[in-house]
Amino acid sequence: MLTAGQILQLIRNGTCRTRKELIEHTGVSRSTITDRVDRLIDAGYIHESGVGASGGGRPPSVLDVDATSRLMLVADLGATHARVALTDLAARSLAEEYTEMRIELGPQAVLSWVREAFQRLLDRTGRPASEVCGIGLDLPGSVDHTTGRVIRSFLMPGWDDHPVGAAIGKEYNVPILVENDANAMALGEWWSSWRDVESLILVKVSTGIGTGIVLDGQVYRGVEEAAGNIGHVRLRETDDRVCTCGSRGCVASLASGNALARDLGVASSREVVRLVQAGDPAAIAVTQEAGRTLGIVLATAVSLLNPGVLVLAGDMAQTREHYLTGIREIVYRRSLPYTTRNLEIATTSLGDRAGIVGMAVIVMEHVLSPSSVDAALAAPRLISPGDRG
Repeated sequence: MLTAGQILQLIRNGTCRTRKELIEHTGVSRSTITDRVDRLIDAGYIHESGVGASGGGRPPSVLDVDATSRLMLVADLGATHARVALTDLAARSLAEEYTEMRIELGPQAVLSWVREAFQRLLDRTGRPASEVCGIGLDLPGSVDHTTGRVIRSFLMPGWDDHPVGAAIGKEYNVPILVENDANAMALGEWWSSWRDVESLILVKVSTGIGTGIVLDGQVYRGVEEAAGNIGHVRLRETDDRVCTCGSRGCVASLASGNALARDLGVASSREVVRLVQAGDPAAIAVTQEAGRTLGIVLATAVSLLNPGVLVLAGDMAQTREHYLTGIREIVYRRSLPYTTRNLEIATTSLGDRAGIVGMAVIVMEHVLSPSSVDAALAAPRLISPGDRG
């Protein structure tokens, strides 16, 4: 017997748009379909958005997800920035706020800002906290997405094993999802531009280097939540440069934004970008060489996963083609031709909003999953559109 949550998935993915189509597709009785659909409408998950073509008699009502009845709060935290957004259930942003903030300030300072910014977004849009059905937050480190704790990060001193989910959710009785930033960005890019591609790799090159992998529309995290941690692959163990992880010769110590800033004698990866955009020959040269260095590891990743697209994101994606040229040169040179025949290597289409979009999609998929919907419908009290005060 199909549950209401499973019926919702058929409506979400476009398999069925009317009650009649649901009956014909599932073989479930009319009374059962009517009961499930009415419960979903009453709870604000779906609404009747129009009428369909009629084969005779009264035209059928078209059923669609009610994306406006619930809200999501999401945050994207990088090494030097923080962005928060209030979105609807279609992952569309209703309001956003951005600030320059260093993650090394620690969890208390950073998460206090996030909580306050969440409240400002609700106040700005005039929406009550009771309409929030899920919260998501990404961080530049490995996280246990089931417990909401940071596992490890070399860019986040003081964050290891911190209960991020619990700290964010003090004022909200909703699911709190915590994710690695590159994973969120990869899913955001896939959702926005590449949903016809079975596999996608996103490499974020900013202060450090992180990689997100999407396979068949799902983030691949690995057994220890460490998939995509290519920034700490060692290429030159005799190199004098020490990585943030304490090792020598890691890709991040050679090709990250921090590494380039050090080599050029500037303060940050963003300063490197400004030099490249201004046409500085030295900056362009080291940027292209960094792309080649990273390309060595990415050629292995391409040969292993055979993705349809490789996306460059983060600060170094703003160097126009310079960093990307280095990556392309090595990936195409070192990979077998048939593994790159249909490979697209491109810069991010979402820019610095990729993490926000990805986290919104992650939360949306969770709160609209069959198990979450059925659990919410079984709860004693539901928040419905009529509850807005």
